[in-house]
Amino acid sequence: MKNSPWSLSLSVQLGEEIDVLPEPRARLRRWVAAAIDSDARITLRFAGVHEGLELNHRYRQRDQATNVLTFCYDDPCAIVADIVICLPVVEREAQEQGKSLREHLAHLVVHGVLHAGGHEHDSPAGAARMQTRETKIMRRLRLPDPWIATDEATPASADTRRD
Repeated sequence: MKNSPWSLSLSVQLGEEIDVLPEPRARLRRWVAAAIDSDARITLRFAGVHEGLELNHRYRQRDQATNVLTFCYDDPCAIVADIVICLPVVEREAQEQGKSLREHLAHLVVHGVLHAGGHEHDSPAGAARMQTRETKIMRRLRLPDPWIATDEATPASADTRRD
């Protein structure tokens, strides 16, 4: 994958219930960089169920943890956002969908970054544009199309470069 022309400042955080990063920091950075289309300052936080539930309740009035929440901040010069990924939800979804954790996590990181960049899926047309963009980014990362259902667990991701 060619280098991005955009600058990226990435902070990675672990929530109280999370002890280790689910993927190496360099791989997380590669996923974020693949999805930005301008300079960006992003915090990627991996949260447990309690934090995910609290945030989703406070900001979306929903009484369950969700897989990814994106909090955007106004800055005319760059994408500035906090992206919170509820790791236990992502792990459960990956298993239920027959995907590897790496593949599903990569998709949700890309999804969160696209939201940070202003992409939405509130309408059918917006959803189609966002899905197309996610598929192209995942392909560039040598990962499968996240929108194709699988009947069984997919093998380990083709993203095997050492970080």
